[in-house]
Amino acid sequence: MKIGMVGLGKMGANMTERLIEKGHQVVAFDLSEEARAGVAAKGAETAATLAEMVAKLDTPRVAWVMVPAGEPTTSTIDTLKGLMDRGDAVIDGGNSNYKEAAPTAASLAEKGIGFVDAGTSGGVWGLANGYCLMVGGEKSVVAICEPVFLALAPEGGYAHVGPVGAGHFVKMVHNGIEYGLMQAYGEGFEIMQKADEFSLDLHEIASIWRYGSVVRSWLLELAERALAPGSGFENIEGVVVDSGEGRWTAHEAIDRGVPAPVIATSLFARFASRDQDSYSNRLIAALRNQFGGHAVVTEPKKSKS
Repeated sequence: MKIGMVGLGKMGANMTERLIEKGHQVVAFDLSEEARAGVAAKGAETAATLAEMVAKLDTPRVAWVMVPAGEPTTSTIDTLKGLMDRGDAVIDGGNSNYKEAAPTAASLAEKGIGFVDAGTSGGVWGLANGYCLMVGGEKSVVAICEPVFLALAPEGGYAHVGPVGAGHFVKMVHNGIEYGLMQAYGEGFEIMQKADEFSLDLHEIASIWRYGSVVRSWLLELAERALAPGSGFENIEGVVVDSGEGRWTAHEAIDRGVPAPVIATSLFARFASRDQDSYSNRLIAALRNQFGGHAVVTEPKKSKS
């Protein structure tokens, strides 16, 4: 299958490479000439404009938008609407608010263009391990795009979860759960870090918990990496940014009358991290960097270990 990839950042570039490895053709566009050159070296065909990208695609044309949520995504899809035709499809794979999906789909439908919202998880590790894909949209449109979903996801890691909006809704809740999990790990490791009488090796503990423990997980594997000697963990500031989806999940819990104290508290803890530095916040910041390549605030430390 031939697909257009719009946005060649941490996710888009790796997704492009994985698709090529799985036998698909990719026409890639990014405002950065350097980014385009990077994927060209991996076998992608590149385009200097969205119009050029669309012109190089086969019908029915499919364009995957992997740019920051909000105005960048909206303006990109608006431009694609003017370039694509009936029977074509647009996939939004970013962290857009699920409430924007239905209006976007309705706008594209004016020209007979299909829309799919694809919640995408996997971070910078998706190239090697695959991406978990939570897809929303009409069955007929999803079917056109499905070869790409199957190539990007590991076995069992893709599902058409519901109509338009469902994909981004499920990904939003996924990220809300992620907030709570990271907060629990951060707090637990800080409790152990404060137990001076035991001189605990937290890297060793993270390592052994990966085997047989009921709290083992991929996040714990990343914690072990983050705490490893030489990882630079001691230089990470405990400033944890929230990217929006944790807030949206908390709002949904309030609107739907669902008690979600863990997710809500983990969100508030991120707010608090901007005014205080703690071991738990440092570990959470390190975990976000490990799985998603999110930037961390670094400053050499003298008193913390």
